[in-house]
Amino acid sequence: MIRIRNVSHQIAGQTILQGVDLDIQQGGLTALVGPNGAGKSTLLSLVARLQTLQSGQIEINGQDLQQISHGDLAQMLAILPQVLTSTHRISVQDLVGFGRYPYSLGRLGPKDREIIAEVLQSFELQEIKHRFLDTLSGGQRQRAYTAMAWAQDTEYLLLDEPLNNLDIAASRSLMSRLKSLAAQQGRTIVIVLHDINYAAGYADHIVAMKAGCVVTAGPPQEVVSEAFLRSVFDTDARVIVANDRPLVIV
Repeated sequence: MIRIRNVSHQIAGQTILQGVDLDIQQGGLTALVGPNGAGKSTLLSLVARLQTLQSGQIEINGQDLQQISHGDLAQMLAILPQVLTSTHRISVQDLVGFGRYPYSLGRLGPKDREIIAEVLQSFELQEIKHRFLDTLSGGQRQRAYTAMAWAQDTEYLLLDEPLNNLDIAASRSLMSRLKSLAAQQGRTIVIVLHDINYAAGYADHIVAMKAGCVVTAGPPQEVVSEAFLRSVFDTDARVIVANDRPLVIV
């Protein structure tokens, strides 16, 4: 479990997070939703220790995040941020191999190659594994980066808006694959999403944030309502039920 207690954060004097308390249970897919500037990405980066924790406490499986070594943390938690800086002149297979660095330190062994092959298959990348990233579509490239993070073989995977710039087909495919893999392998995925319908349709749990605070959290069926949309997103929309899941009609 990821346990967050009384976490606050400021950037250039502006309050981004205010006294956040949150428990992210192990297993399944948890979606962080909320308007722009709610603090979702900042919270994710603090959990991944990409930013320095200013106040409060974060624990992972009962261990204080600040006391976990870099090597141990890299084998517990992986993050795929919004801004990706890797060169595009690299093959899909080599990119996925980067996910094994916390174990191999750049010298891939038989176990690493076995995991890379399994991940390429799980993300349906075998046929393009030798292609360079700059020859891929946006959906293929995002799938390759996500596969790299998955190959890190961590209990927790944090994804910051992985559906950005993806069309409907690619978004649905990626969300369906992530939900299936999390269930099959017992891993925990925490994903920042802007589209409430993807969160409602695929997540096991939703955490809604606004103005640096957690507003509500729970299963989609209990969280997503017309009152919820007004209070969190300041918008009026209908909510219906389709396939036992809430669906927002705008």
